[in-house]
Amino acid sequence: MINFEALEAKKDELREQFLNARPFPHIGIDDFCDTEKLGQLVAEIPVVQTRSADYAFSKNKFEKSKIKEISPRFTEFYDAITSERFQKLVQYITNEDVFIDADLYGGGIHLGGEGSFLDMHADFNYHPLKPTWFRNLNLLLYLNKDWKKEYGGELRLEDPRSGEKTEVDVPFNLLAIMHCREYTLHGYDPISFPPGTYRTSIAMYAYTIHEKQLEAARTTKWKVEKDKPLKYLLSKVWVPAVRLKSMISKSSTKDH
Repeated sequence: MINFEALEAKKDELREQFLNARPFPHIGIDDFCDTEKLGQLVAEIPVVQTRSADYAFSKNKFEKSKIKEISPRFTEFYDAITSERFQKLVQYITNEDVFIDADLYGGGIHLGGEGSFLDMHADFNYHPLKPTWFRNLNLLLYLNKDWKKEYGGELRLEDPRSGEKTEVDVPFNLLAIMHCREYTLHGYDPISFPPGTYRTSIAMYAYTIHEKQLEAARTTKWKVEKDKPLKYLLSKVWVPAVRLKSMISKSSTKDH
């Protein structure tokens, strides 16, 4: 399903684009998959009812990580993204020693409904269930057919160290790859998609093994402006609150 031959033919160009991107290494790769097969996959996306656990920091966002058994087309896609060939391609483009999380923990199908948004944030660094797995890269395959700029939903990127910002368009069959670090803020503004349609993507996360943690484990860190005082206050207590919750009960993210 992945257009391996075309991507491998220009892997040096893709590597240069990724490594030299600002505000931090990232890339948007067009025509990632066979268009016809990907269109068939989109038609088979089921109703997703599990809401994101981002609470006040997102709206109308739904997730489904267990995608392999949805249909034969999803199985084909899953096998491609977890293959050694894809792993080697991602490693070369990003110059990182990584592997794709086959469980798609926190990933899989992501749907944004009417007015959906996701506040700017930096993701957790070590896998909550596998503490030697360092989350190195986010890979986001966008499935928004006939997407137009006026719909919104672009992937916003910001480095708080420099204040530099940019955006990545989210059309059908574009794969975005970005570093996952404490300073790699990302999110998207409220969308205006046509009624009955969703901002649709499949999220995959690539990890690197650290035999011992090289930095303190953290949960998602949210960036909220002070002109939203209640949400701003929540963002400040979010990290210790999540740490306390994790001591009491395990995440159910892997169960859907």
